[in-house]
Amino acid sequence: MSSLRPASVCDTTPLQRFESQSSSGEEPSSPTAASIIAAAAAAASTSNSPHQHQHQQHQHHHNNNNNNINKNVKVDLQLPAFVGAGVGGAGTGTIVIMPRARGTAHIFGRIAMDLSLLSCVGLTMLAFSLWCEPIRRGFFCDDLSLMHPYKESTIRSWMLYLMCAALPVSLILLVEFYRAQDRPKYGSSSSGYYLCHMELPQWLLQCYRRIGAFVFGLGVEQLTTDIAKYAIGRLRPHFFALCQPVLRDGTSCNDVINAGRYIEDFQCTASSLSAKRLKDMHLSFPSGHASFACYSMVYLAIYLQRRMHWSRLKMLRHLLQFLLLLFAWYTALTRVSDYKHHWSDVLAGSAIGLTYALLVTSIIW
Repeated sequence: MSSLRPASVCDTTPLQRFESQSSSGEEPSSPTAASIIAAAAAAASTSNSPHQHQHQQHQHHHNNNNNNINKNVKVDLQLPAFVGAGVGGAGTGTIVIMPRARGTAHIFGRIAMDLSLLSCVGLTMLAFSLWCEPIRRGFFCDDLSLMHPYKESTIRSWMLYLMCAALPVSLILLVEFYRAQDRPKYGSSSSGYYLCHMELPQWLLQCYRRIGAFVFGLGVEQLTTDIAKYAIGRLRPHFFALCQPVLRDGTSCNDVINAGRYIEDFQCTASSLSAKRLKDMHLSFPSGHASFACYSMVYLAIYLQRRMHWSRLKMLRHLLQFLLLLFAWYTALTRVSDYKHHWSDVLAGSAIGLTYALLVTSIIW
């Protein structure tokens, strides 16, 4: 029994020596696989004979002398790069982020989910346009705000779609593509998305996110505008010129009996008035053109501020932002000068567009 006690002390000596070196502030020598195996073999041999134990102690003292000689030698252990917990590069001593791989099924599943959400908004807007009727609102025959002439729009629908839909998508694609060319500044180009074993570039993924958020916000903004239009049913400023209303009793606003009366039961007698234009005549509040233009231009201006960071193009960025906001402002003004909307309609439409642009951009950034 007495011969086993020194053996137990000798077994714990390497660990105690490592702890004593750590507590004294010395740099402990890094253990290697060979030293660990030697220590295990020595522990096994001490349990067999006292002679082997004495030999092990002698070998242990010899190793201690070698360790004291080489105690100032440092071994740099290079840890392997860890995936998914930090930023850096392999072999630099830092932790690397690698995006989790997502295959074709994940990509098409996400696209299907996004399209289903957009279809909910789009189908609701389509239902309003095809089957819903706005509230039939009355008028006063002496209402001067409804006696403006009919004019064609300065900003046509195709101009609005070109500037507020095609331009933002094209500009986002262009900016994201050129950001991808500056990899050291804006990070790795790896996206982690694989379509048929081909990795999609990071800039394409960013385009999908920015454009998807833009389109969804645009749909929600237009749906909000349509709900207000159909719920209020405000008459446009050119109502009298376009409708030429006649009451059910055969009288019109030219008759003195109708002066000061609020008229709700009427019908339009204009021969060239189509059903679509008749319906559109009750959709003055709020302005759809103003909300559309304000949302798109403000969203794009904020996008350029967040993503277009080239120092040599700062003045170009500010010029583009000014032109975008100027287009939204000009579109809102023409809706009043063309007698398509009242000034309060334009103000409300612009407020809706601005609110949704700020909300969407604050969520995605």
